[in-house]
Amino acid sequence: MTDAGGAGPDRPAYPLLEAIRTALAGQPDPVRAAAQQAYMKSTLPYLGFTSPQLRATLRPILTDPALRPTGRAQWETTVRALWDEASHREHWYAALALLRHRRYAAWRDPALLPLVRHLVTTGAWWDVVDELATHVLRELLLARSAELDPVVRAWSRDEDLWIRRAAMLAQVGAKERTDPALLEAVLTPNIGHPDFFSRKAIGWALRDYARTDPEWVRAYVGAHPQLSGLSRREALKHLGGASATGASGRATADTTADTTADTTADAPAWRLSRPAWSAVDSSPGADTPATRAR
Repeated sequence: MTDAGGAGPDRPAYPLLEAIRTALAGQPDPVRAAAQQAYMKSTLPYLGFTSPQLRATLRPILTDPALRPTGRAQWETTVRALWDEASHREHWYAALALLRHRRYAAWRDPALLPLVRHLVTTGAWWDVVDELATHVLRELLLARSAELDPVVRAWSRDEDLWIRRAAMLAQVGAKERTDPALLEAVLTPNIGHPDFFSRKAIGWALRDYARTDPEWVRAYVGAHPQLSGLSRREALKHLGGASATGASGRATADTTADTTADTTADAPAWRLSRPAWSAVDSSPGADTPATRAR
């Protein structure tokens, strides 16, 4: 069985792929693209879309019934093709938009995990990993907790930094549906990890849950004096309990030189429904993430 574009179910939906690639190629902004690439420290170049431009460009393509993949296998293959064959970072963002589109919600189940893992390990940077963790992985976890719980626990001890970060952030935004036992299980093994993105993830996850159960977060921080200054500061940011020194007396000021990541590492780079990036330029031609703490 083939679709109108001649692609079988195990091959990408070529008309959809070409529609996306053609649309993205038609609006390059080299000046903005260069600023975006520098800001994100990306080896993959940008085309220079602002977030509103990207959403407006993708929306009619992803909702066109004539371009819809014929089935689940073709949908997954198309996502992977957009991702693996990307020449610019906007192709990655388009792949995530296709993955997260509401019309494919029924296909987002535990069988999707190999693809999610592939995207996390090959993306290996906060903009795409955080989007996958706080949306796709969280959606799977909340819908199928019995199956996802052991997976997320295993991911939190994975050798890959970004898989661990995805596990730590998988319940961000879950609010009262957060499983505190799982949260503790994925954060604690990573407390001693020196990487900035690991420490930032711990702080973000705790800060997010503090909106739902501040006493649990205070108790967790108090029970783990070995938390880095960054993690502790982030966790207690809105609780009025952060101090200049940790329980061991050491200064909590983080020594990382990556001050850009400190303000933006927990803000997804784009969302089709609720964009996290503002359409405001903070430097000539730059489409900049909102730097407010989430």
